[in-house]
Amino acid sequence: MDNSEKTAIVTGASRGLGLALATGLAGAGWRLVLDARDGDALAEAVWALPGAPTVLAGDVTDPAHRAALVEAAQRTGRLDLLVNNAGILGPSPQPNLADYPLERLREVYEVNVFAPLALARAALPALRASGGALVNVTSDAAVEPYPGWGGYGSAKAAVEQASRILAAEEPGVHVWWVDPGDLRTRMHQEAFPGEDISDRPLPETVVPAFLKLLADLPESGRVKL
Repeated sequence: MDNSEKTAIVTGASRGLGLALATGLAGAGWRLVLDARDGDALAEAVWALPGAPTVLAGDVTDPAHRAALVEAAQRTGRLDLLVNNAGILGPSPQPNLADYPLERLREVYEVNVFAPLALARAALPALRASGGALVNVTSDAAVEPYPGWGGYGSAKAAVEQASRILAAEEPGVHVWWVDPGDLRTRMHQEAFPGEDISDRPLPETVVPAFLKLLADLPESGRVKL
C-alpha cells in the first residue's frame, strides 16, 4: 500500500521528537492527525507540512480529545499508526524519589502512562482492522536506575510493560516501544537545567531509523533508534 493511503496519529507534535516524526511521516506521504496542548504552537510548527495534516489542540488526558483524535483519523478511512509521543518530565530539577511530591508523581503517571494507554485502547479497533502499528515512545530511564529519574523513569517502565502485554494480547497489531536516545529537546534541557546539552543529537537524526522501522515491520518489541 502506498503511504498516501495510510493515516497516522502523532501526539505531542508541536516540537521536539513529535514534530520531527510528523515531519518525516509527512515527507514520506502519510496522512496525519497531529495534536499538542498549545494549539498556536502546533499550527505554527506544522503549517508548511505537505498533505495538509489535521491539527487538533488538546490534552491527551482528556477523554473527549482522545476520542476526537481517533475520529479524525477514521474520517480518512483508516488508521495505520498511533505514535504515543506526548509526555511530561515532571519537576525540574528532578527530585529523588523519596522526596518526590506525590501529586506531581500522579500527574506524571496520568500523562505518561494512563493517557497513552487510553488512547491506544481507543485506537485499537481501527489498528486491528488495518493491521497497523502502535508506537509508544520510551527512554533508557525505563530500564536504568538513574538517580533523580524515579518519576519519569518509573512511568516509562510502566509504559514498557504495558506495551509488552499489549504485544502479547494483540498479535494482529505491531507494538513497538521505541527508545530514541538522548536528544536535544526542551524536555531533555528541563532534565538538566543550566547544563549545555548541545552535544546531544537533534530529534531529526532518528527519523530515518523510524521510517525504516515502519518499512521493515519487525516483530513487536523494544526498539532503539
